[in-house]
Amino acid sequence: MSLVTTPPQVDAVGMPEPARRSPIVAPPRRSRGERAVAVVGALALVGLVFTVWLGLWVTPPDEFMKNLVRLLYIHPSIAWVMYLAYGLAFLSSLAYLWPRTRAMRWDRLAGAAAEVGVVFTGLTLVTGSIWGRPTWGAWWTWDPLLTTTALLFVLYLGYLAVRRIPGEREAQARRSAIAALVAFVDVPICYFSVLWWRSLHQAPSIDDPITGKTYIHGSMAWTLLLSFISFTLAFAWLVAHRYRLFVLAEREDDEGLAVALEECRAEAGGTP
Repeated sequence: MSLVTTPPQVDAVGMPEPARRSPIVAPPRRSRGERAVAVVGALALVGLVFTVWLGLWVTPPDEFMKNLVRLLYIHPSIAWVMYLAYGLAFLSSLAYLWPRTRAMRWDRLAGAAAEVGVVFTGLTLVTGSIWGRPTWGAWWTWDPLLTTTALLFVLYLGYLAVRRIPGEREAQARRSAIAALVAFVDVPICYFSVLWWRSLHQAPSIDDPITGKTYIHGSMAWTLLLSFISFTLAFAWLVAHRYRLFVLAEREDDEGLAVALEECRAEAGGTP
């Protein structure tokens, strides 16, 4: 008795069927918003690189501070992002508390902005201490601006802690919005402290908001402007990604809850 073997199936190009490769699936296309966020991130990175280059090697030293002035291209911009973040958190919290505009997207935006703001507040304190050590002879002093900035850091850490208190999503958002409004009270005090009280800290680096006098010119002014723009773009990129993580976390919670409810129904249905 002879054994008959079946020849392997071949495809149209003569390759054996088992050796045929699985079709290549193209990755999903990014949405317009994702592409915009990627462009913002790329612009922020390029701007920061140029800021470092201009600040370290192109701009001249200051007449009085010498090379210490190069911290000017980092520290004020970081502090600006801190104020921008808390301002956005304040407005978003107001939008959530206002009945006509109440939506969870405002709560997510407030949380994302506050988280980024806390990071930049820490960077503001660190870079300010690095600048203050050779200027004032101390890493820290209880200057009004430094004290109110440290208070900002503590207040918004408290705000982030309030956001983690368990509860219904709407109740969490409501109490978080109220906490953001309370914490924001220190923001204008912090900003105007160098003008309201006698302070070791210098007046605003660009111009005086009261007299309008300008303190910086030429390549130093353009480098500082680029620094502000670059850090603002970096802030927008970070907030967009943190907002997306909030959305994904809420989706995961909703799906987990749906699965748990379905399992409970199945167990209840199978109980004799």
